[in-house]
Amino acid sequence: MNEKQTVPTIKIYGAKRCHKTQFYINLLDETKLQYSFLDVETNEDHALELRGLYAHRKLNFPAITIGSKKLRNPSIQELKKWLKKLIPNH
Repeated sequence: MNEKQTVPTIKIYGAKRCHKTQFYINLLDETKLQYSFLDVETNEDHALELRGLYAHRKLNFPAITIGSKKLRNPSIQELKKWLKKLIPNH
């Protein structure tokens, strides 16, 4: 396949003080993939965006979106499975 794939947008919703959020940020940094960190404690717009992902509208974080895929507090294996699909030459 020579078609150029577009990489879906990766967002991590969390809080700087949250150790699990920091764990996911470090993991994403290792992949060299671009992502956006959205702090839901310091930015109400980010909190509203996160609440909008779920029918119950709760502020459950950390959560990661990869395009339209939602991962709430994923296991390392689950997250790596989804990220591996985005890393070139894998």
